[in-house]
Amino acid sequence: FYYFPYTIFEHIPKRTPIMANVEPQQLSSRIIAIVTSLLSILLSASSFSAVSSSSTASFHQPIKFVQDELGQKNIMVTCKAPSIVYTIAGSDSGGGAGIQTDLKAIHTLSSGSCHGCSAITCLTAQNSMGVTKVHSPGIEFLREQLTCLEGDLYPSAIKVGMLGTGELAEEVGDWLRRLKETSRGGKNPLVVVDPVMISTSGHKLIDDDAKAKMIQKVFPNADLVTPNKFEAEELLGRRLLTPDDIETGAREILRMGPKAVLIKGGHSFVEEQGKVGDGDFDGGNHVDVSEGFAQDYLLMSREFAEEGKPVKDRPRLCDGSRGVWICNDRYETIHTHGTGCTLSSAIATAWSMGQSERDDFSSGGKGEKVGALGSMYLVDACCIAKAYVNAGIARGVQLGKGPGPVVHTGFPSSHQHFPTVAFNAYSASPRSFLAMQSYRRAQTSQSEAVTLGRILPIVETVEWIEKLASTSGVEDIQLRIKDTSDYATVLDRIKSAQSICQRSGVRLWINDHWKAAIEAGGCFGIHLGQEDLASCVDFGGLDEIRAAGLAFGVSTHSYSELAVALGVRPSYISLGPVFPTSSKDVKFYPQGLETVRQWKSLIPPEIPLVAIGGIGDANVAKVVRGAGADCAAVIGAVTKVDDVAAAVTDLNEAMC
Repeated sequence: FYYFPYTIFEHIPKRTPIMANVEPQQLSSRIIAIVTSLLSILLSASSFSAVSSSSTASFHQPIKFVQDELGQKNIMVTCKAPSIVYTIAGSDSGGGAGIQTDLKAIHTLSSGSCHGCSAITCLTAQNSMGVTKVHSPGIEFLREQLTCLEGDLYPSAIKVGMLGTGELAEEVGDWLRRLKETSRGGKNPLVVVDPVMISTSGHKLIDDDAKAKMIQKVFPNADLVTPNKFEAEELLGRRLLTPDDIETGAREILRMGPKAVLIKGGHSFVEEQGKVGDGDFDGGNHVDVSEGFAQDYLLMSREFAEEGKPVKDRPRLCDGSRGVWICNDRYETIHTHGTGCTLSSAIATAWSMGQSERDDFSSGGKGEKVGALGSMYLVDACCIAKAYVNAGIARGVQLGKGPGPVVHTGFPSSHQHFPTVAFNAYSASPRSFLAMQSYRRAQTSQSEAVTLGRILPIVETVEWIEKLASTSGVEDIQLRIKDTSDYATVLDRIKSAQSICQRSGVRLWINDHWKAAIEAGGCFGIHLGQEDLASCVDFGGLDEIRAAGLAFGVSTHSYSELAVALGVRPSYISLGPVFPTSSKDVKFYPQGLETVRQWKSLIPPEIPLVAIGGIGDANVAKVVRGAGADCAAVIGAVTKVDDVAAAVTDLNEAMC
């Protein structure tokens, strides 16, 4: 806590209790006084606008101070109620799949900010070796479970799993329809349907009547369906052998009624060869052509994809309506029991965490709306869920004689498991841009990568470029031209700025105008936001930037945007706005320090993390550095001060 020294004396009582001299009857009130003082220190330390708010649990606890009968300050903690997430699925007596793993995922991923409820569709006698018997309770009992839950514990999100009979599918479909017709507060729960039809090994699990009723009754009331590739083939009545097949199949499943479809592709090259086995296998165009990767394809309806989109008329690579390939490294292991169940329940949970944050903020709740968490929509939830499952597979072990289950590890916290978003199924591992390293890493690294400066001033005029380029301690400058889009004018300014930087030995970065930067020549790097990145990709610009040998930085504000940035393998990744800012029209809420810490853990250590937004002086920069940022992008901290040279020196020292 950087501000701890300035707050401690304000909150410690004038007569600090000394436990050795406390009478037994005073012990309780003295302990409360000490705890209250400590909590006050923590609260004050985080009351600065750079307050750190947990982005993994959204479990805010407003604290009120009340007087007891002795006049001592006591505390009353009012916890925010967790969101309700249903699982409507079968029971796995072995604990590796079904409602057992669903409830684990709901509670573990959310760190308690979501509460899981279950309605059981069938009971199985099974262990790690397989299923020995299945018992389906009467349809009346399922109806009673759903009615009972709905009347008291209304859901924020619902995961639907195994519906083994047509009767079950019809009952659940009708209940979902009624639930959405009578939504509370004008908001419907998110419904994620895992159509358990074909096992990972390719075995059929339900009859044709159940499949037909699922499509007819359940799919039209689903926000997302998550078939594995075998199940997608069963739904479509044909094999899916190429990425084009997957994308076409997703469009057809979307026409069956759901708002979105995620076709899971976590099946190995060998598995698929075994399934095809008829001589027409084309490895060059196969859907698993990127061997070593587990790729899922997400497609959303255009209306559904607009939810949470920051700029409505400009596409991003993580917009579900254009189709998103979500990729992870593959773990060749048999310990994957329950992956489908875990993924779908984790998606429902992650989305519910984001919706809870948005609801709390819009209703005037005391909790902060952390940018990344408050921006957790469906694509983000899919990225988080994929990271969660991938971490669980990585830690899978054998428990019995058969394959082990997915391990439940908590909210994603490692770059090794976080997915990337690829432009298509063939671009899961593109060539990296010019490698850079942070100042701190360079102190111990033997790498020859270029060292990014500790600060990155962002200015709008050539005049400011000239002033900063001659200032000691400035190594990188970014030119952000906002007052014109005329290409000739932009090109002329970039050439002038580059001439100045070249004379001063300063690296010049150009914001957004990548074509002009390449034509001008001599620039060091280009920085793009997510909308401009999508436009650049569509015009083949990334290949041109690589060919020009330029460094490349990408802005991020949400988990799906981070996955996109990781997918292009940039020179650095920026996160913002960390704190409130008025320097530009930002469509995302402040991230807070906890998101900075989380981004640092989700980005490979060799890629520098740049923090931007509200870093107004060296004191704030030091707080950001303590949270893990490698570089501070600054605007007013250098352009709105009397002594620019002194400000640069102080900022550099703060970012050491």
